[in-house]
Amino acid sequence: MKDIKEIEEQKRLDLVLQKLDEKIAQTQSRIKRANDNLKEAEKGWQDISVKFSDFNAVVETGASVHAQQQILAQKERDKSQAEIQYETLKKLQGHPYFARIDFVDVSNQAQKSESIYIGLASFADQEGHFYVYDWRAPISSIYYDGALGRIDYQTPAGQQTADVKLKRQFEIADGVIITLFDTEEAVGDKLLLDALSGDSSTKMKSIVRTIQQEQNRIIRDTDSDLLFVQGAAGSGKTAAVLQRIAYLLYRYRGKITSGQVILFSPNQVFNDYVNEVLPDLGENNMIQMTFYQYANYRLPKINVQTLAERFESENDPESVKLTNLKGSLSFFKAVKKYSKQISRAGMSFRNIMFRDDAFFKASDISDVYYSFNDNYSLSQRLEATKQALLRKVSGRISSEMKKDWVDITIQNLQSDELEILLGDPDKRQFESEQKENKQLAKKIVREAFKPIVRKINRGIFMNPNKLFIGFLQAIPKLINLQDFNISVDEWQHSVESSQADLSSQKLNLNDTAIYLYLFDLVNGHHGDRSIRFLFVDEVQDYTAFQLAFLKFSFPKAKMTLLGDLNQAIFTRTNAKTLQGAMYELFDPAKSKTIQLTKSYRSTEQITNFTSALLTSAEPIEAFAREGEKPVFQAGDSLAHLSQALARNLAAGYTTAIIAKTAAEAKDVFQRLTAKGTASTLITLENQRLVPGTIIIPGYLAKGLEFDAVILWQADDHHYAGEADRELLYTVASRAMHRLTILADRTFSRLFSTVDPQLYDNI
Repeated sequence: MKDIKEIEEQKRLDLVLQKLDEKIAQTQSRIKRANDNLKEAEKGWQDISVKFSDFNAVVETGASVHAQQQILAQKERDKSQAEIQYETLKKLQGHPYFARIDFVDVSNQAQKSESIYIGLASFADQEGHFYVYDWRAPISSIYYDGALGRIDYQTPAGQQTADVKLKRQFEIADGVIITLFDTEEAVGDKLLLDALSGDSSTKMKSIVRTIQQEQNRIIRDTDSDLLFVQGAAGSGKTAAVLQRIAYLLYRYRGKITSGQVILFSPNQVFNDYVNEVLPDLGENNMIQMTFYQYANYRLPKINVQTLAERFESENDPESVKLTNLKGSLSFFKAVKKYSKQISRAGMSFRNIMFRDDAFFKASDISDVYYSFNDNYSLSQRLEATKQALLRKVSGRISSEMKKDWVDITIQNLQSDELEILLGDPDKRQFESEQKENKQLAKKIVREAFKPIVRKINRGIFMNPNKLFIGFLQAIPKLINLQDFNISVDEWQHSVESSQADLSSQKLNLNDTAIYLYLFDLVNGHHGDRSIRFLFVDEVQDYTAFQLAFLKFSFPKAKMTLLGDLNQAIFTRTNAKTLQGAMYELFDPAKSKTIQLTKSYRSTEQITNFTSALLTSAEPIEAFAREGEKPVFQAGDSLAHLSQALARNLAAGYTTAIIAKTAAEAKDVFQRLTAKGTASTLITLENQRLVPGTIIIPGYLAKGLEFDAVILWQADDHHYAGEADRELLYTVASRAMHRLTILADRTFSRLFSTVDPQLYDNI
């Protein structure tokens, strides 16, 4: 039987739902009117008379066209605003809010307690009475930020103080209050536990109803130029940052758009996984890409190393040392130093060819480039070189007109070609055939010179590949290789490898950022200044060089970096020094680190097990959600795999079988298919998650979560040494409710750090 509190709240909910239905009906009528008005406005084009009889007529026609365009633009805005409002209201329908807070506004010395209800979006009547406040509104912050009592919160006008008297949370479905409870916490554990106990999905969900206090600090931070979020696996860092993007778009409405926010994510599978969060919150998606996609966009004619190629080819000690060197801030500074040196000598050029001959030799271009004053910057020198070369092209027109190939071309011109070059034969006025031929020759030469002019304007006379290799060869004079435990011979071998890659139009990811940075410095590029907020997920797999390059490439953007240094699959030892590099790149006074140590994704048993895999990690606190211990099964892995899949299916779980590499994922997929077991193989970055059983390599599983995870062949052969510890931790921590670990042979020695009490061995 419902108590008085529930009855009163249901009455209030019924009133809000009634008001919502009325507003939705009004908005539907508004959309219909807007459509009708737009159609009517489009008919206005028929009333515009196009007149060109004199100057005044032309002006009048132009004014009429401009006025009609403005009318149409306004009608389209009216329609768009009505449709946006309709979509927002529909999101509230059935469950308009999830929390209530009662408070006294201490800042304004108010005596009377106010009540506000918090939902996904604001909803008010025409008189300005708010039935629901947007979760991003400043006042809503006090719901997330602490217990009852006095709480400070930030507003655009400055800090305010509220005395919170009541926090009430609701579970509402289809217009009915399922449960409500009062709590002294920011978000009660009951609400959070209910949310976390649900099944996984192929799409990440919004966490607006369960935002924790530390997550709220991340979401609402507007002061930091650098915000670094270090969070354990499953701590909700990615979810918090997506809500942060929604908050920033709300906070700076009218000043920035979603097109000025960019998220660099670990892979395309992850991009697809998170792409519904912002639309669910009523915002357009930000720009999403991987670093690989960005590099590919910048270098369309070069094959940039893929994620799979990087993971499966850079595990040897020499590659790790090279990553540490090429990924360092020392290397970033060396590029800058080298770019200053080549302002005096050493720039690489190539011939500009014309009709199989060098129109400009590389040596001649070099002479022009270095003929300018020493105080010219690289960009000024490049621009001056372009202008000088263009003048030389113009100066060559007269001499080229006298060449035999021009005469032959004129003799072979067809009548239609002549008409294109000289116009209607009846309107041509030349004093002699000689003058006509001269005019033809000039036009033919100018047309023939267009590719040369285009190459000059685009700076194609520079040779970026040769310049890049020249920089690599100069490294022993710019950096002490011994500081990175690299010999001169080892370095020379790596230069030869990079040179061979470029000859085949290839670049690995380490070289890509270096190549682009050097190219940008030489060309005077200063990055994309339109981007105002930049987010990097799984930052532990970036090098300091890549972060510095992103900062250079988006100079006006405030950066939010999030990751878990315990999940460094690609950078390994470099990840340990990454945080120091961050604070060298940014002003420490405008930098902030927020650490999330509580893991929410997995059951307490799975979190305790995965945490024990780490030997030198920060403490990870498990959220109190009970479940099964992880299970080890050795022997016939395929038979055990079939049994585990059957158990998971009976429990209603979707399962991810995680292999170490793409080849091993493909192998287990083929073996299951031969047995008649349905599954989906995901080995490419552009694939999407689907319901049911999926098979995926470990490097593509980052950031994802699944009801049940089966680690395939977690033996001492596949996970042999310390270099694999972070990967093993990463893939095991994808499991929400059940973790099964299989191997035909002896399990990896990395599991020896785990207390046997934390798992079952079947």
